[in-house]
Amino acid sequence: MNSELIPITLHKILQSQTYTIVILGTLDKQFAIYMEPQVGKDIQTYLAQEKKKRPSSQELIQNILKGYHIQPLQIVIDDVQDTVYFAKLFLETLQETQRTIVEIDARPSDCISLAILSNIPMYCRKEVLEKVAPYS
Repeated sequence: MNSELIPITLHKILQSQTYTIVILGTLDKQFAIYMEPQVGKDIQTYLAQEKKKRPSSQELIQNILKGYHIQPLQIVIDDVQDTVYFAKLFLETLQETQRTIVEIDARPSDCISLAILSNIPMYCRKEVLEKVAPYS
């Protein structure tokens, strides 16, 4: 699926006991992705650079990737159907002289958490950004 990728950033996190709303987007348009409350708490912990007593699932994934010399490159919010978002995580391996990039389907909540934890860029397909309802 070739299309223009628009860089997006995290604008805000709204937390309740039953869900988290993550506001992503550009300066011109933001959209909301709902996720589990613990994922939102984890993201807030990463942003505040606080140490946790135990590693989160995203930290486990990050440590496994490091152990196998796999580098997260970027995430892409690549589709939305009704209010359900879909994402891809792009990973890179380098073995001897061969560079391989792997595209993995993943939940946006996992991708966003890993992107923030790993400090990698976040993108949204232009078509998705155009069709999402703006958050205001």
